Amino acid sequence: MRLIARLRRASLWRLLALLLLPLLAVVTGVELWMTRHDALEAANAAYDRSLLGALKSIDANISTASGGLSAELPYSMLEFFELTASGNVYFRVASSDGLVELGNADLPLPPGPLTPGVPRFYDATYFGESVRLAAYRRAVEGAAPGADASSVLVQVAESTRSRQEFTRRFVRRAALRDTLVLALMVLGTAATLAVALRPLARLAREVQARSPDDMTPMADTDLPADIRPLVAAANQQMARTQDLVAQQRQFLDDASHQLRTHLTTLQMQIDYARREADATQVQHTLEAIGGEVARATRSTQQLLALGRSDTAAVELTPFDLAALLRAVALELLPRARARQIDFGIHTPTPEFMAVGDSGLLREALTNLAANAIAYTPEHGTVTVSAAGDGLGWSLSVEDNGPGLPASERDALGQRYRRGSQAAAGGSGLGLAIARSIAERHRGGLRLEERAGGPGLLAILWWPRG
Repeated sequence: MRLIARLRRASLWRLLALLLLPLLAVVTGVELWMTRHDALEAANAAYDRSLLGALKSIDANISTASGGLSAELPYSMLEFFELTASGNVYFRVASSDGLVELGNADLPLPPGPLTPGVPRFYDATYFGESVRLAAYRRAVEGAAPGADASSVLVQVAESTRSRQEFTRRFVRRAALRDTLVLALMVLGTAATLAVALRPLARLAREVQARSPDDMTPMADTDLPADIRPLVAAANQQMARTQDLVAQQRQFLDDASHQLRTHLTTLQMQIDYARREADATQVQHTLEAIGGEVARATRSTQQLLALGRSDTAAVELTPFDLAALLRAVALELLPRARARQIDFGIHTPTPEFMAVGDSGLLREALTNLAANAIAYTPEHGTVTVSAAGDGLGWSLSVEDNGPGLPASERDALGQRYRRGSQAAAGGSGLGLAIARSIAERHRGGLRLEERAGGPGLLAILWWPRG
């Protein structure tokens, strides 16, 4: 795990050194092993032909014409063969009855029985020296009647010194060649990587040269196709950052505007109370100041909720929608009772599970229900409900208030946009908060006409997954 983490943090050059070089070294080692194996086979094939020639030359000089077994050894040929072998040469001629034994009688025998007429090559050790042997057995023809010699064994052996020297020279040249090829591959890979990374380095310099507030998209022209997705992702992230900065600026502008309005109104009312001598008028002014403080508090809470809905991370966790409805109902029940409104909830089951950010969704539902209570006439009805299916979930708030014209429903939900029948003292942020939270859940907010009479149905929905 530490090695993987270290590789992830390493530069491309170090990654190349840590991964490519050992791999090339292993491949080169395998190639050298195969080269040595092939060189040894080639040396054996070349030298075995000379060994076979010596074997056949001795076999050609074996005669049974005299009624026995005679062999005239080609000493001149063996001397020449000893020179070409660059080492000692040994031979043996032996009959199967043991009466004839010429040459080196203790030469190692071949492993397993020989097939008559078929030479066999094998390796062995003779007096501590590695030798290569060729063995041949043939039937003795024309032997005198009663002779026990039925076959003759011919063996020729030579030192493997010349073979080993040939193999070493071959492998040495192959190693030098492979080392040169490996060096050229490393240099070529490094040069190719340097050329391939040059556009990325140029892109890094362009990004470093930008001003801190420059959020314009980066150009992806003259860039390799593999880097363009990275530039596109960076441009997308900068666009998101730009939108977030714009939202924060808009939030600051909205907050300063709202708070400045409330503070200005409070200052005017306080100045009026200071100048007023009538105690009754002062009392009325204090009541107005209290109402303005309440509206300022509500506006501040809504502004904070709006800022949180725009920027807070959405934590998708399972939660109980029925419990969420009950919590919102208990919070708003005193306000509904004060206006003598029938405030109720409806869920399909006592426990209705959903997946979403319960904190943000509770804030959205509270704003929708608070708006319904505020704009529904006394003795009216407000019902909050939840539903779900295979596509997603929804929270609904239905009231029998005055409702909204169709022309205003689509416009509502924008910040500080209020309906024509809105009561005084509102800020126009409740629906904006609910819409923002719905969009953060990849859902939406719909305002529809209430079925079966006047009123409004607000539906906040979000999909599964």
